[in-house]
Amino acid sequence: QVHFVESGGGLVQPGGSLRLSCAASGSIFSGNAMGWYRQPPGKQRGLIARIMRDGSTNYADSVKGRFTISRDNAKNTVYLEMNSLKPEDTAIYYCNAYPFFNSWGQGTQVTVSS
Repeated sequence: QVHFVESGGGLVQPGGSLRLSCAASGSIFSGNAMGWYRQPPGKQRGLIARIMRDGSTNYADSVKGRFTISRDNAKNTVYLEMNSLKPEDTAIYYCNAYPFFNSWGQGTQVTVSS
């Protein structure tokens, strides 16, 4: 069974920063590209960043230049550094493999508001 445990979310003012972490099952992490996904209120979940096994990265236009995805293979952990946060970044953030498995963690809530 696949397991993902996200953490690091919270309430932050516009322009602020947060760092999200996700611990994944070792077998899944080591063998796959990983991604961060988010689901804004009332909208569908979508991919915002991915990191391939070779470390190359891709970002959705909405977060490019503000968010950075990274991975620590020794810890089976993927991170999302989020800077210059905007109210439209408010969402539940999830990690999963890329392409994703049909087994999701609980996510971590990020709220950007003054």
